Amino acid sequence: MTALAHKPKDTVGIALPATLLALALGAIALQTLPLPPMPWAGASIAPQTVTLPPGQVTYRVEGHFFIDGNPVDAPLADTAIPAPLTMMKYQVTAADYALCVADGACEAAEPRNPGKGNIPVTGVHFGDATAYAAWLSDKTGQAWALPTDAEWAYAAGSRFTDDALNIDDTGNPALRWLADYRKEAERQAAADPTPKPVGTYGENEYGLADMGSNVWEWTDTCHRRVHVDVAGKILSEQPACTIRVLEGKHRASMSYFIRDAKSGGCSVGLPPDNLGFRLVRRPAWYENFWGRLGF
Repeated sequence: MTALAHKPKDTVGIALPATLLALALGAIALQTLPLPPMPWAGASIAPQTVTLPPGQVTYRVEGHFFIDGNPVDAPLADTAIPAPLTMMKYQVTAADYALCVADGACEAAEPRNPGKGNIPVTGVHFGDATAYAAWLSDKTGQAWALPTDAEWAYAAGSRFTDDALNIDDTGNPALRWLADYRKEAERQAAADPTPKPVGTYGENEYGLADMGSNVWEWTDTCHRRVHVDVAGKILSEQPACTIRVLEGKHRASMSYFIRDAKSGGCSVGLPPDNLGFRLVRRPAWYENFWGRLGF
């Protein structure tokens, strides 16, 4: 008995419809899913930036620290910045922010202390800053966001302010209160509430302008209360993301909806004169999208 011969499968005939189906589905996806903006679409508003290499920053971490209910200095910590950090060279200006307002993507700023010239935007809260970041991301095809407190400290370099009181205060809380009072009085005497044109305070060692000067800058870091033992071990930690960290002449913590720090909402200490921001550029999957298509 002879076995019946099997007819070979028509692989070409099967593959062709499958390929056409894949192409059709791809075309539908391109029509229904939003494509990232072309990289040159927002070239005219793309900000000037400085890129720092990966590294490490040793700084006094953010937070209010307590031992047995008494406030103490926050500890120093070594924090890694594992990837290159790209940050705006200047704080976002009033003119830049006005473009977002004109586009209907941002609420108008409410500056307390109007300045003259090309000044940073002031009178903006945390939500305003994140709305601008979303608008700029959409316009440029890049991913923009507020920096973390650690990233800001790393970028500030020698201009980062250590807010420790450096006293042995665990046995007598009154000593800390007096030291804090003196520091706040010195800050009040040196206050200069009128915003100056960007670049007035020069550049730090990395080429970033006005770090720790002119206006306070919103970060993406949540405020927190931390209880530690005498050895520095954390016993409990309560983050409060309705309060965000600001960096400038000194560190401050502020309710996220506050535009004018003098009106209230500062969690502790002397409130900042003016609230502004600058952004960092995050790597985004779509930044090479058009390049892969040959544009």
